[in-house]
Amino acid sequence: MRTRYLFAARCLRLSAFGWWIVTMMFTLPLNAETTPLSQDALLRARQVTVGILADTQDQRMPEKPGKVVVRGTGFHLRDGYVISARHAAEKHELSTGTIVQKQIRVLTNDLHELPADLVGDSAFMDIVVYRVAEQHRSKMQAGTSFAADEVLPGMEVFTVGYPLGWGPTMAFGRLGNTNTFLQTVDTRLIQADLSTCSGNSGGGLFNQRGEIVGIVHAVIQTDKEETQAHCSRMTFVIPGTLSQRIINAALSGRPLAFSKLGVHMTSVKDGTKLRVAVKEVAEPAKAAGIQKHDILLAIEGTEILDGAQLKNFLIERTSPGQEVSVKVRRVDVDLTFHVVLGGG
Repeated sequence: MRTRYLFAARCLRLSAFGWWIVTMMFTLPLNAETTPLSQDALLRARQVTVGILADTQDQRMPEKPGKVVVRGTGFHLRDGYVISARHAAEKHELSTGTIVQKQIRVLTNDLHELPADLVGDSAFMDIVVYRVAEQHRSKMQAGTSFAADEVLPGMEVFTVGYPLGWGPTMAFGRLGNTNTFLQTVDTRLIQADLSTCSGNSGGGLFNQRGEIVGIVHAVIQTDKEETQAHCSRMTFVIPGTLSQRIINAALSGRPLAFSKLGVHMTSVKDGTKLRVAVKEVAEPAKAAGIQKHDILLAIEGTEILDGAQLKNFLIERTSPGQEVSVKVRRVDVDLTFHVVLGGG
């Protein structure tokens, strides 16, 4: 039996035990308020969802139109900007390897096939931004926005997309662990319990108001037949809070800089509890007074659970130049230092 991380354009295979190793679980409240799902929210989600079309044009016969094949999903944010998963827009070239296409075609809910040009992408978080050509933007029926509220386990969500290239279909479920880590991206993912499979990648995960809480990234698929494609209810999405930062940076034309604390970490035992300790220290942590072997306890009042969680906190909740408080334990004394974060 194999466990696979299934993407719209590629698969990463791990043993069934392996994904439990890279998925880290945190204790979180198991309740979430629900809002009745309105037909308006469902309609708007359908209207903003687009299919990412595969390039089926035969270069030997440019006069013959290619077939309409949907390879992934995306959504219209606003002003012609279409968001999707980066891997749903990649193309393999014999000469250059895998590249992100400079132009794609998207299929709207009312069956308009529109060209869109690359604006920016992030391999770090598997996100890509395109913009529909100006003369076609009026055909984009509606736009959407990212949810401002914090997501919680148990929250009701749904997605619209093109599983296995057909649709659009809708799937409904709830959020599971909101702090899950896989080896496919460099920050946390949100686990959702709803049915998705190859072709859903890049689609929006919506809350009950029809707002974006995440972007579908991958599913964990366990099957017996290598040649069969199955959907899964274990879906992983890129958090909307981080997605929005990356997208806004792409729209502004400025690369997104992430905060740098300046510590290399290792795991140590603090009594019976595993903690994160400073293995090596550099700027700006060194200038603030943090030393090698200090045990990291909290940042801005939030307990530091492990290295991945600290990295995630810096990525999502801080900016370069911001001053943060870092609580450490040195021998048997708790100390607090104020660090002006660097950028990188």
